[in-house]
Amino acid sequence: MVKRRLKKSVIPLFYALAIVAVLGCTYLIERAMNTEQFKDEDHYGYVNKTVFDDSAPVVDEQQTIIRPYKDADIKIVKNYYDYKGTSEEQQNSLIYHDNTYIQNSGVAYGGKDNFEVISILDGTVVDVKEDKLLGNIVQVKHANEFISVYQSLGKVNVSKGDTIKQGDVIGTSGTSNISKELNSHLNFELIKDGQIVNPEEYYDKLPSEK
Repeated sequence: MVKRRLKKSVIPLFYALAIVAVLGCTYLIERAMNTEQFKDEDHYGYVNKTVFDDSAPVVDEQQTIIRPYKDADIKIVKNYYDYKGTSEEQQNSLIYHDNTYIQNSGVAYGGKDNFEVISILDGTVVDVKEDKLLGNIVQVKHANEFISVYQSLGKVNVSKGDTIKQGDVIGTSGTSNISKELNSHLNFELIKDGQIVNPEEYYDKLPSEK
């Protein structure tokens, strides 16, 4: 019987193959153990990465848009200017300031002093500022390309960057220099896909419906 010796150049190859085999077995065992661990932890909830994306506020997709107040005594004191509205509605939507008539781009609600103003949906506060004409303003970004704007506020309870829930108190009604005759009120604007819309057409509907 003839004895054969391996060439010296082949021996390192065998060592390399052996190391690869050992590492491969270790990886498969560790993967199997991790899979079993995740099976045991299926009762935990995992959050999608979009939760951390500031441009996509987290909301309950089943939320319907609510009015920016809870008090049943609050009513419309200045309409949204709708080109398709009646002449009476259009007349009630004009703001007279500095000898000029201005079409109201929101809806003014009033009827009580210092009533609570609430968020219409979950969202993120993107701006809080004071305007000489419109008073204190809070702007909230929601999902589905909605932005709600709360103007003429008295007290403000939120800060820029806050994450808020539907129904959270944003502040209280107040006054503004552009509509002094309305006394304590909230002027509310709703923006959808970059366009100002009539809020009255969106209440009690899902954001995805319009």
